Order: sequence, then structure tokens, then C-alpha cells
Amino acid sequence: MELAHDRRGSGPPLVLLHGIGHHRHGWLPVLDLLAERHDVIAVDLPGFGESPPLPYGTPYNVETLGRAVREFWTGLGLSRPHVAGNSLGGYIALDLASSADVRTAVALSPAGFWSRLEYAYARAVLRLLRLAVRADGLPTLAAGTDEGKALALGLFVARPERLSREAVLAAAVAMRECVGFEETLDSLAWVAPPAPPQVPVTIAWGDRDRLLPRRQAVRAARWAGQRALLLRGCGHVPMSDDPELVARVILEGSVREGGEDPR
Repeated sequence: MELAHDRRGSGPPLVLLHGIGHHRHGWLPVLDLLAERHDVIAVDLPGFGESPPLPYGTPYNVETLGRAVREFWTGLGLSRPHVAGNSLGGYIALDLASSADVRTAVALSPAGFWSRLEYAYARAVLRLLRLAVRADGLPTLAAGTDEGKALALGLFVARPERLSREAVLAAAVAMRECVGFEETLDSLAWVAPPAPPQVPVTIAWGDRDRLLPRRQAVRAARWAGQRALLLRGCGHVPMSDDPELVARVILEGSVREGGEDPR
């Protein structure tokens, strides 16, 4: 299916996947850094951002969203790109790595490695945020000051003051308007870690992640059979907290396979 996306740079293709309720513009702080070495495609998942919803009757879950992304990049003429994802997008990236549909995968605070209690907490926080952005005037008020940004986004980013007013408002619109939110969130209640990866994966976690606490990184690392990287001074959505660090982790992860990358 056709999905809204931004594309820039040249080199081996790299697809970027956002988290639930977010949009592709969350990757803007790192886009140019990644584009120095990659043909970067930041995409809005179906039913999120500016992408159309899934076809009528198609459920929203990690399988259908991942399938739509594969169909999208196939339509662009790409085969087995590198992929990096955050939160929900991180889980999808790891799931794609399990089926060897990608060359490498980098997951930043991926979903799916929680306990039942931790999932219930994350679901409650996300639903409260969605209610908040639907309140008249609240997003504008929160975006107006550093204190407002901290109140609205402190659970998601470690340094909310680094976000522009425009970025905060755009994120609020993305959360408010996404038609796939509720069904996707509910589907995650029963999601299990993906099958073992068939390609190199990198897992990194913000050490100041307040939505999916970093203890979940231990479970993710056990699943991957390797250590998880800690992103110092970063929250759950780390791209604006430390763009250089996040870009370096993704770039290093995308060269782990070695060899030439066919286009």
C-alpha cells in the first residue's frame, strides 16, 4: 500500500519506523545524519501520521503493520533494506529480522518485552496522553513553555526543552488523529517476543525511559543473545534527546552484516 514517507540521502536503503501514536517526523533530528550514508525512508505506519488506514476489515496489529511496510518498500523497488524502529516500530523491526525480511534491524526501546503490569502501566499512560491531546487548547498550552513541554512529554523524552513548539504540536496532532491507535494498543496486550532473529540486530534503550523502564532491556537482550546498549541521557523516544548518539547506534548497527547491499 502507499504510505506517507520522507526520503533523502543515498546508499544502502534504511527504513525508519515510529512508535504508537507517533509519526515519521519524530525521526527528523537524525534524518540528515543517517542520510550521509543511507538512502533513508522514514515512513508513517498505516492509520498513523499522514498514511491511509489499513483496508476495511483488516485488524491493526504488529503482523498487519509489518506486512504493509514490506509491501510499501517492495513498491519502491527495494529488497531487504536495513530497518530501525522505536517502541512499536522497534518491535516491528525485530519481527522483520526474525523472518529475514531485512538486512539488519536496530530497535530503540522496543515494545513487547514487558511484564503484564508494565504493559498495563504503559497502556494507561498512552491512553491518558491521547485523552489529553483531545482536550481543547491543551496541546497549544503545553507547547508554549519548557515547563509545559516537560509536563506533556516528560514521560517520553528526557530533554523536552529541545523540542520546538512546532514539533510538540505536530506530535499532538499525530496522537489525536491516528485511527489505528486503540486497536493497535489493545493488540499489544498479548504480543510475545518475536521468534529468534535471523539477521544481525541491535537493541538500545534510553536510560531515562519512563514509559518502558530500562529493566525491560535485560529481557530484550536475553532474547537477542547479546547485550543491550544504554543510551545515556535519553528517554523512550530518544531521537531528539541525543541525535548524534542515536544516529551512531543506527549506523553502526546497519554495517554489522558486512558486504554489499543490493538496491
